[in-house]
Amino acid sequence: MIPTAEQLAGWTLERQHPLTRTWVDDARRLAILAEEHAALDILLAEDLDVAALRAARLAPGKPAGSMLNRWVAVGNDLGVMFSIRFENMNLARPFVDATPMTRSPEPPDLPAIAAAAREYYGIHHPLYVRLWTADAGVDGTTPDRRFLGAPISELQPYDVPPGLALRPAKKVDHYDDARRAYAAVDADHPHHVEEATLQDLDDLQESADDGLLFDVTVNGEWAGYAAATIKPDDALGLSAYVVRELVLAPEHRGHGYGRHLSALLAQSLPDPTRVLIGTIHAANHGARTAALKSGRQDVGGWLQLPLVQP
Repeated sequence: MIPTAEQLAGWTLERQHPLTRTWVDDARRLAILAEEHAALDILLAEDLDVAALRAARLAPGKPAGSMLNRWVAVGNDLGVMFSIRFENMNLARPFVDATPMTRSPEPPDLPAIAAAAREYYGIHHPLYVRLWTADAGVDGTTPDRRFLGAPISELQPYDVPPGLALRPAKKVDHYDDARRAYAAVDADHPHHVEEATLQDLDDLQESADDGLLFDVTVNGEWAGYAAATIKPDDALGLSAYVVRELVLAPEHRGHGYGRHLSALLAQSLPDPTRVLIGTIHAANHGARTAALKSGRQDVGGWLQLPLVQP
């Protein structure tokens, strides 16, 4: 039997990093989590029409039933909600998400989790199972993206280099410049393309329309973008702004600006009662270090349990 949204919310809250339990009242967070689980996990487990639409768009030729979420008792008192997903909507990169579960995964659970993922979604040839834990990791898995956040009230800029500032942007006038900035980093660090990609133009314009896109400037000259969005399904049930983009132009890298961007963005956002949170790939050491130096805290992350031998 599929759990209720409230049951899933309760299990999800229990698995959160203790620090985040001090940021938002549990009752409010439970309500947010229940809404998220109802709108995503339970809907995708019960609505065959939605599954058929997903199959037509993401897995042509595959049966609609293969797109349904599955609640599985994998053993050792562990229940898991499985879902077929695709990395950044890349149909060549299918994976199985196993984020909602009754407790955090442990190494002895991994074989049963992998077996269930293969049983229900083998038709899609998934590359891995994605798990979530508030801990540093689980033996037998590899790190994926980490969640780094802090209450906006705690993200106060300090020792900001002279001339470095943010200004509201109503249009994405420097998208080509931002694309070149990413290309420059990719050229210097080939693995970077798997860790971070520039947000779509439409997404950045959406942030601009919401008053959440900012030009990074150095002495008045455009130097990059900082953007946020309100996207609850990436916010761990917190009342949060989610970092959508932080990018510096090549000529402005290496000057120590990066560690100030999170705090400058936080203080530019309209609601100071929220949390600022965002994901950074565990291997993206530069971005992760900059976020930590800004005052953001590592409060958990996704892990990959490989299903395909490298």
